[in-house]
Amino acid sequence: MTPKTILFDLDGTLTDSGEGIINCAALALRHFNLPVPDRETMRAFVGPPLHASFIRFGVPEDQAEEAIRIYRSRYIPIGKFENTPYPGIAELLQKLRAQGHKLYVATSKPEQMSIEILEHFDLAKYFTLICGASLDLSRNSKDAVIAYLLEQAETDGEIIMVGDTAFDVLGAKAHGIPTIGVSWGYGKVEDMEQAGAVAIVHTMQELFDTLNR
Repeated sequence: MTPKTILFDLDGTLTDSGEGIINCAALALRHFNLPVPDRETMRAFVGPPLHASFIRFGVPEDQAEEAIRIYRSRYIPIGKFENTPYPGIAELLQKLRAQGHKLYVATSKPEQMSIEILEHFDLAKYFTLICGASLDLSRNSKDAVIAYLLEQAETDGEIIMVGDTAFDVLGAKAHGIPTIGVSWGYGKVEDMEQAGAVAIVHTMQELFDTLNR
């Protein structure tokens, strides 16, 4: 088996971060006197860049940065830890590292927050590099984050992305990288398939087996 370079999304792939994200997004929507939809609808905040999500939910474009500021006023001290690693993820990462695969994180979440979350759950140790969005929006799409990662990473051999949304699939595709979609996150399987995911997996064992083909 030839070791691979594996890029992991964070929210909805490594950890179930929905509670904290939804709670903080609801706080920001209420600030603008906007309706807060049911939690199923609010799941759409998990994964995509916040700027675009707030506009989608009714925040005027010129006030989207204010919405993000309010969101982060709760997310930074509280919301980022309203979060749980998916069962079996630590064991999966440990096995992949033991096989010699190089593991990286590519997330649209701000980079320093991502590092803090992964360190909090003792998952950071499995990754060679954790790359995320910049706070000034100069690097906030999955495409841009992956470009930033590839500039720094040693990526000899096959590269593959693992994510839970079409944003992951399309961001990786922009760099010629195939994506394995996971069904336990916040994206829709049909959206990942339509975007061009090379496989959809439903369990940690299935992901492990697919990565080792």
